[in-house]
Amino acid sequence: MEVADRLTYVEVGGLRTWHEVHGEGRPVVLLHGGFGGASSWAAQAPVLARSGYRVHVPERRGHAHTPDVPGPFTYGVMADDTVAYLDRVVGGPAHLVGWSDGAVVGLLVAQRRPDLLDRLVLIGQYYNSSGKVTGGLDELLRAGGDQVMSFLRAGYDPVSPDGPDHFPVVYAKMLQMVATEPELDLESLAAVGAPTLVLQGDRDEVTLEHGAAVAAALPQGRLAVLPGTHLLPIENPEVVNALLLWFLRGEA
Repeated sequence: MEVADRLTYVEVGGLRTWHEVHGEGRPVVLLHGGFGGASSWAAQAPVLARSGYRVHVPERRGHAHTPDVPGPFTYGVMADDTVAYLDRVVGGPAHLVGWSDGAVVGLLVAQRRPDLLDRLVLIGQYYNSSGKVTGGLDELLRAGGDQVMSFLRAGYDPVSPDGPDHFPVVYAKMLQMVATEPELDLESLAAVGAPTLVLQGDRDEVTLEHGAAVAAALPQGRLAVLPGTHLLPIENPEVVNALLLWFLRGEA
């Protein structure tokens, strides 16, 4: 019998957090990118659920349905929130799949709480400024403009419990974070013992050289490069989903 999807709020470490849960089985937690939310994974969550996984899709503070809280955004704080979610809601180890900002969060969780991790997938992200492509999305975000702001607000204004008037606050916090983070020494990745798939598009926001260096720095790292951009899970879901299933099943 198919299990009904659960879309609701949970209290995690004092933070009212929106999450979606699909299916039953071994847990997989999908971590969305900056300015995104659970809907970012619309092409992956149902496929994983139908393949025998319990798919959790939490939304981070100040993103989509989850309210903002006072203080700056940092990847470290978001990683702490995710650890609390794994402890409180998932109830133990899970596969983590992070895309863009979510990949940084997933990697930090792997470093801080390896006991909560089975396998790790990192999609389309650099981990220090040496891996950024020139003329990337962060420059586009800083430039702003009506088209960029309209796109970002389309995913925020209709669902945020803080209301559309709060978007400029979230926007400023995000710009500050991505201007200064992440700056991880790739040597620190040696502490991540979990099997890890580093996945990116050939025209992504991260250089191919950086992606290869990240995979090489991980003791059980593997690299996959597909034709595509930073929107790889949306552009090419059939191939991305097949790769995720292959890797999460331990067939690497």
